[in-house]
Amino acid sequence: MQSLFLLIDTILGLYVWILIASAILSWLVAFNVVNTRNRAVYVIGDFLYRVTEPVLGPIRRVLPNLGGLDLSPIILILLIFFIRNLLREYAFLV
Repeated sequence: MQSLFLLIDTILGLYVWILIASAILSWLVAFNVVNTRNRAVYVIGDFLYRVTEPVLGPIRRVLPNLGGLDLSPIILILLIFFIRNLLREYAFLV
């Protein structure tokens, strides 16, 4: 049972890093530091979008419009940290 909690915790930790990478890449594209016409940037951006958008989309629909500021990755990262802490507490009880 302990290994299952460790696996879920690791997957959630990796997903946090994917969210951070997606946010950083979106900033780099928005400020024209990288160009999505570059094939490597496009492939990485497409992968990050496909992995994060199914979870971030519903959060964006609930959050109010704040102009160009997207708080959905921050909300999701906080939620993931909460879930990871719950898992750690439950793992010690078992």
